[in-house]
Amino acid sequence: MSGTTQKYRNFVAEPMGEKSVTELAGIGETLGGRLTEAGFDKAYTVLGQYLVLKKDQELFKDWMKDVCHASSKQASDCYNCLNDWCEEFM
Repeated sequence: MSGTTQKYRNFVAEPMGEKSVTELAGIGETLGGRLTEAGFDKAYTVLGQYLVLKKDQELFKDWMKDVCHASSKQASDCYNCLNDWCEEFM
């Protein structure tokens, strides 16, 4: 996991539970607010969208850009966080 943030490591280290959307890697207060306004207030709701998009990286990144105006890096960080969490817990 070299090159990952502490936020990423914290997220993928344990079950998701009721974590806020802002606990996902790449999602700060601004993007978190936009996601919450769109109905994605918990990390598990974003995970649901990731799964609906069949774990497809490009579709998920495009969705992130459309819904909360995430940059490519922010969308990639969030995708990698969810992808690695799924590998660990699903």
